[in-house]
Amino acid sequence: MSSTVTRIRLAAVAAAASIAVLAGCSSPAPSGNSAAADSCAPAKGKVTLQYWNTVPGMDEVVALWNKKNPNIQVETKNISNDQYGTIGNALKAGKAPDLAQVGYDELPNLRTQDAFTDVSACKSATGAKSAFVPWTWSQASFGGTGVFAMPQDTGPMALYVRSDIFKKHGLEIPKTWDEYATEAQKLHKADPNLSMTFFDPNNAEWFNGLLWQNSAEMYSYSGDKWHVTVESEQSKQVADYWQKLIDAKLVRTDLAHGSTQMYTAYQKDQIATYVGAAWGYSMFRDNLPKQAGKWSIVPMPTWGTSAASGDWGGSTVAFMKGGKHPYESVKFNTWLNTDPEALALENKLGGLYPAATAGLALPALSQGVPYYNNEKIFDVFADSSTKIDTGFTWGPTQKTVNLALQDAMAKAAAGDGTVGDALTAAQDAALKSMKDQAIPAAAGE
Repeated sequence: MSSTVTRIRLAAVAAAASIAVLAGCSSPAPSGNSAAADSCAPAKGKVTLQYWNTVPGMDEVVALWNKKNPNIQVETKNISNDQYGTIGNALKAGKAPDLAQVGYDELPNLRTQDAFTDVSACKSATGAKSAFVPWTWSQASFGGTGVFAMPQDTGPMALYVRSDIFKKHGLEIPKTWDEYATEAQKLHKADPNLSMTFFDPNNAEWFNGLLWQNSAEMYSYSGDKWHVTVESEQSKQVADYWQKLIDAKLVRTDLAHGSTQMYTAYQKDQIATYVGAAWGYSMFRDNLPKQAGKWSIVPMPTWGTSAASGDWGGSTVAFMKGGKHPYESVKFNTWLNTDPEALALENKLGGLYPAATAGLALPALSQGVPYYNNEKIFDVFADSSTKIDTGFTWGPTQKTVNLALQDAMAKAAAGDGTVGDALTAAQDAALKSMKDQAIPAAAGE
């Protein structure tokens, strides 16, 4: 999740942050609730677990589990309105749920708050490793230092295109970002009320996905310290590109992702494309039903001859601090994220693109999707997932960095500074936040 909506994935990506980097991430952070990790005995009698998430339709998935498991009942709560605020407040009050949806980028940050329980004492938890795409398991286990979460989904990116608008104005499907800018100029010239897409300055996760595509490494770990490179040359290239589109008024900056205003703009045929992740396919299907058959999904434009793609969002289901039933939590969490019936329902209702390798075999992901003119859109996302840089690393204070990035991007969208300036603000925030938490860090090369 992105943090504002649901998530997705099936990715055949291979191995994310290295064990050294993840171990580095864990070095300044607590290792989790070790007391709870010491045993994994089944409870005596009926157990009720609390599971918080942001996924539409998850109540139906949980109902399926509850029907089959009368002695391990699960109560679900949707926290999409304020996901991490709700989780953070619950942790402070000592009332966290047994399980909660946590994005990969938020895992290191919450670990510094001792938010998770290590359930590696449960053999079924450690045995689940082979069921997931390797890079997702590495992030959820902090490089193998324990089992703190089960991967759920990822978000390989692509370009959503209004085929009818492109055809009407004689536009070509852009294969590179340069071509995308050229087609954006043609479109706006043909109809000043039409924009190619929108730039949401309050969505750092989306922007991070764009940086990821351009191999703009934000962090690395070596020599017992973090090296922060948020404002690298690759990052500046991405920032400068979008700044030019903003300055030329070829993209809108007044829309928030997932908002009513965003859907209204698409409904009124004011925007021709959407740069998004796999989980976005259900957003358009469910919120713009009258546009069925008008959308296509094609590979994300690339930087020159590079075939690289990006990832936006994706989540885990984390074992939260204070959970009293590790055995039952592991059993449910494993089923939720590896069982074919559960995965199929999550994809159908919530648009999730599963992190489990079993998800690759889901019939729904190999068939045409009616809303998208029966195109096999998941083939595009599967190809995208193989082209994601698996070495991309999240920093231990990513939430603080994202907030600084968003604040500065919002100012840039309002004419105060540039998107490039936002990178500098984010770099400074990363270094300061790590220093404040006594995490060794320095500006990288």
